[in-house]
Amino acid sequence: MGVPSVVDPGRSLDAALGELRPKLHRFCARMTGSAIDGEDIVQEVCVKAIEAAASSGPIDNVEGWLFRIAHNAALDFLRRRNRQGLTHSDEATEMIADPSADADRLVAAAASLRAFMELTAIERSAVILMDVLGYHLDEIGFITGSSIPSIKAALHRGRGRLRELASTPDERPWPALSAAESARLSKYVALFNARDFDAIRDMLADDVRLELVNHHRMKGKEVANYFGNYAKISNWHLTPGQVDGRPAVLVRESADPAAKPSYLIVLEWSNGKIVNIRDFRYARYVVESAAVTVLPS
Repeated sequence: MGVPSVVDPGRSLDAALGELRPKLHRFCARMTGSAIDGEDIVQEVCVKAIEAAASSGPIDNVEGWLFRIAHNAALDFLRRRNRQGLTHSDEATEMIADPSADADRLVAAAASLRAFMELTAIERSAVILMDVLGYHLDEIGFITGSSIPSIKAALHRGRGRLRELASTPDERPWPALSAAESARLSKYVALFNARDFDAIRDMLADDVRLELVNHHRMKGKEVANYFGNYAKISNWHLTPGQVDGRPAVLVRESADPAAKPSYLIVLEWSNGKIVNIRDFRYARYVVESAAVTVLPS
């Protein structure tokens, strides 16, 4: 039995992707250990799904089909990154704990992205799909192509490892930003908060690219309009930070320093100029999965 689709079959694939995108991101972020990499995979899934749908017949099981694409894309990403082994072996099913255990779901739901990276890929996908996203064994089999005994074995190992990690919290700090990274980030934030957008425009490369994730793309001179749009609104305040260890701009919709970031902006630099801006204003689900560290302004 496949995963029952929660999407109205009469709606377009674009609408289905919009509805399922946050859920797909929760899966991909935990598979890769990074909210930002997870969004990259979600974008890849969207492209692959649209291309495949153009040449396929009607898709009855939209949700399961999209998660199967996401699962395969995540494994491809991990192979490229070569960080985790993808092999597994079956274990005796009579030694497997109850796959519906509420305690295991609580442990998985509270686990950090870094903790999931301590599991092998097959363990990770099984635990995420069942304990984080709530799928059943047969649904996980449809998505992953694995047998029920293999899934049970992976759940047993993965849950055990997460319980071990939960008993000894990981207090390792993320690597500190270099002095140059910190200075660039702080300067951008200070100028943005001061609404000195002309000074920021002077920091842009001629061929700068901007992605308003899940919304729009611009390049070159078009990017000037992006800052003009921010100048028209006032419900934002930027702080420098790290997201899953990477330098990032954190955006709060309040000047209250205790407020949680609503979304993030990632900058890419080359030869002292900004060459790429990724603004997640329209993909706020990304920050929900991320490990966020606020840095001094």
